Amino acid sequence: MTVLFAMLLDAVMGEPKWLWDRAPHPAVLMGRVIDTLDQRYNQGDHRKRNGILALAGLIIGASLLGTLITLIPGIWADVIVGAILLAQKSLVDHVKAVATGLIRSLNHGRKAVAMIVSRDTSDMDESAVSRSAIESGAENLSDGVVAPVFWFALFGLPGLLVYKITNTADSMIGYKTDKHQDFGWAAARFDDLLSWIPARLTALMIWITDRNAALWTIKADAQKHRSPNAGWPEAAMAYKHNIALAGPRSYNGVMSDFAYVNPMGKKDLRAADITASIQTLWQVWGLTIVLALILALITPA
Repeated sequence: MTVLFAMLLDAVMGEPKWLWDRAPHPAVLMGRVIDTLDQRYNQGDHRKRNGILALAGLIIGASLLGTLITLIPGIWADVIVGAILLAQKSLVDHVKAVATGLIRSLNHGRKAVAMIVSRDTSDMDESAVSRSAIESGAENLSDGVVAPVFWFALFGLPGLLVYKITNTADSMIGYKTDKHQDFGWAAARFDDLLSWIPARLTALMIWITDRNAALWTIKADAQKHRSPNAGWPEAAMAYKHNIALAGPRSYNGVMSDFAYVNPMGKKDLRAADITASIQTLWQVWGLTIVLALILALITPA
């Protein structure tokens, strides 16, 4: 029941601004620790080894912290921490802000989508803004909701914290750049491993809400994606709404010609398409509650 209560609390409260204006969010604290390790140990001739050791330290620390919190009598400490580290309402709010922005003007839409994607947004048209928001929603549904719930339900708060610190490390240092391709290698690979099952579960749950396409069609398009995991929820979302996702985009002024997911789907996207995808985010959230209850029942107490 701990996971269920955490999911409900997150869905109602989200990220209360009044709280995080006064105290650092746990994700911010995680980021500070990772940044410190990056600055101190991402140097010299043994960067990959240093990255492996840094990740091991983060995992051990997160696991110990989660274990200590679970020693607090009652379930509410676990529920509150769990709710803070889940991201359903904040994800919906950020994606909805893009649709709201687009209704006001293209520039407002660009500013809103720039808050949730790392690609260049200044020259995006309405379709590119909409596509970016929907892609971000699909990918973060897996990374920010399904995966945390999956590991929370299986291994309690230690499992959730280990996943979150790994995913945060991947988002900060797991890039194939000259600076991070060695030091961030372990974080990127371990995040791929932890996200492997949840990404496919997310795609399956999106498919269950509609079943517009065969699962093997979703699988085929997912495998075109540059990420071993992100393509699954994106492909499922694309086929459910009959839209084309992924495709060409610019990073740091350099255009990358990525393949489309569901290339025969609609490419001229609007704010209404974002709104339709938000309905899917909530439908999958409901199915995730069912998944969490099943995992809780089959996991030894």
